[in-house]
Amino acid sequence: MTKVFFYHGASDKIAAACALIAGAWAKRKPILVYAPDRAVADGVDRLLWTRDQLSFVPHCRADSPLAAETPILIADRLDGIAQDERLMNLSNEVPRAYERFQSLIEVVGQEESERLAARERVRYYKEQGCEVSYFDLKDR
Repeated sequence: MTKVFFYHGASDKIAAACALIAGAWAKRKPILVYAPDRAVADGVDRLLWTRDQLSFVPHCRADSPLAAETPILIADRLDGIAQDERLMNLSNEVPRAYERFQSLIEVVGQEESERLAARERVRYYKEQGCEVSYFDLKDR
């Protein structure tokens, strides 16, 4: 069963996502970042390149020729991607086939529309029998 982790209250959703991605990479854990919104995907890509001059987070788009050898992938769809360990959802929808992943990381900003959509996803995941954990990013 997929374990779901909600990181909520982020003042900057993309910055929070990138911090979590960098943390996963520091532990050498691969992650698939689901960002169907092009602006969000571009923001994550750009921030991972520029966030810290002394660290490198190897990442690329899932459709890149380097995807098979890159641990952090940014994708606008989930079908056809072999990674099934860790999924980060940066959309306001339940990702299709999320249950194939061992863990699902949800990053939620402070906007009311995001918060309401997140509540619906929490309800759905719980109905499906997923264990859901919460982490408040409001004061970070």
